[in-house]
Amino acid sequence: MKRAVFPGSFDPITLGHVDIIKRALSLFDEVIIAIGVNADKKYMWSLEERKVFIEKTFAAEPQIQVKTYTGLTVDFCKTEKADYILRGLRNTTDFTYEQSIAQTNAAIAEIESIFMVATPAISNISSSIVRDVRRNGGDISGLVPLAVLKPL
Repeated sequence: MKRAVFPGSFDPITLGHVDIIKRALSLFDEVIIAIGVNADKKYMWSLEERKVFIEKTFAAEPQIQVKTYTGLTVDFCKTEKADYILRGLRNTTDFTYEQSIAQTNAAIAEIESIFMVATPAISNISSSIVRDVRRNGGDISGLVPLAVLKPL
């Protein structure tokens, strides 16, 4: 079984994340959306809210699981018997950042990273932009799935 982990904080999940995940379903038998927990990071949405957003967004997709984890992503991959880490790339800055992480993960845990390039129409979307727009009273409806909007 080809199982991939798509890690992130998903604060919140965006249409960019959704695009990458949906496109990955044709490549993998299962995709685990893994919400990383970092006690030092301040989140706009709680862990439970973020998990619910993702579960609602992908409720009709049996290939997708949503889980939380702490620690190294490669250790979570081993626990879940996943051989791949899925990452979305919006631009060359993302590639540069992700490349060294992928090389380290391959060296320490023999986990392959699969990069998918964002669809151009939504490559500008990031969780940090969504948080900034929301914090300043802007409309995020074109940036996030419906599940994020309903609780607002």
